[in-house]
Amino acid sequence: MKELEKKELMKINGGGWGIGIAVGAGITFLIGVIDGFVRPLKCR
Repeated sequence: MKELEKKELMKINGGGWGIGIAVGAGITFLIGVIDGFVRPLKCR
């Protein structure tokens, strides 16, 4: 396996959009769970 040099490492981009979407989805899920405990609604 070849080790990457510093120039090659600087060219690598992370998944900025994917991380943002995952964080947003996690926050939305947690808000839903907290809302479910605070205001339990019956199924209609």
